[in-house]
Amino acid sequence: MQPRNMSMSGVVDLAAVKAAQEAKAKAEQARAEAARQGGTGAVSPADLVIDVDEAGFERDVLQRSAEVPVVIDFWAEWCQPCKQLSPVLERLAVEYNGRFLLAKIDVDANQMLMQQFGIQGVPAVFAVVAGQALPLFQGAAGEQQIRQTLDQLVTVAEQRFGLTGLTVDPDAEPGGAAAGAAAPEGPYDAALNAAAQALDAGDLAGAVRAYKNVLADDPAHPEAKLGLAQAELLQRVQGMDPQKVRQEAAEKPKDVTAQIAAADLDLVGGHVDDAFGRLIDTVQRTAGDDRDAVRLRLLELFEVVGPEDPRVVGARRALARALF
Repeated sequence: MQPRNMSMSGVVDLAAVKAAQEAKAKAEQARAEAARQGGTGAVSPADLVIDVDEAGFERDVLQRSAEVPVVIDFWAEWCQPCKQLSPVLERLAVEYNGRFLLAKIDVDANQMLMQQFGIQGVPAVFAVVAGQALPLFQGAAGEQQIRQTLDQLVTVAEQRFGLTGLTVDPDAEPGGAAAGAAAPEGPYDAALNAAAQALDAGDLAGAVRAYKNVLADDPAHPEAKLGLAQAELLQRVQGMDPQKVRQEAAEKPKDVTAQIAAADLDLVGGHVDDAFGRLIDTVQRTAGDDRDAVRLRLLELFEVVGPEDPRVVGARRALARALF
């Protein structure tokens, strides 16, 4: 199955959130089945580094990525930098104690996967989170850089997708029946699943209510905050006439309502920089309540994309300059 490229935290993609929730539910079923068969729900340290081929990619990488970030090390026997990088990744996989799973892929034996990921040379390191692939780095890298990248990966995976990783038991048998078990069900999983079902049915209002129910009890819940921001964005653009909205925005550069509507469309269309730039320009052209309305919408869009995304970081700096 061909992976989809994505930014680690900047994709306006409710389907990604739904996919993570649905895959998590499947993992819960697998966990229950493993428990019935006498599984412990834990993996051994040896299970944190696995060899993957094309036949097992969907099972070992895509499906597992619904419960834990999967870091992929593309390597080759003839590659000298690979021989320096791979042992570092293997050691860190054990050190991170289940916060990510390391999948090693020999590019010589798996040419199709190499082509699908668009790899031009090895070593190359990717990650798959909730079924979506993203590049991490290519070539040999220092351990400090690798650690920083992994720290960002596991943080985003937990905050955006609720992926808390695997439970590791040093005494567990490698490759046990519960090696693919997911974390225990959280207190808000039922409400989050209800939101996913509402989205599947096209019921944006229902999804908004479900996310708000979670936030009523836990105002800082990251998955609910993200889901609510994205569902409300889709609600706002539902029924819009894109051509009319963009024409009004072009003809009325100082019209706050027109610029906000166009920015919403920009973001839904994946034009993140355009959306941010439009609203920052509008902040510079306005004052008082109008300026505040634009600023608040921009902060809402930051929430949709994610605070870690470099486009958000840059836009926050630009907004500060425009305001002060």
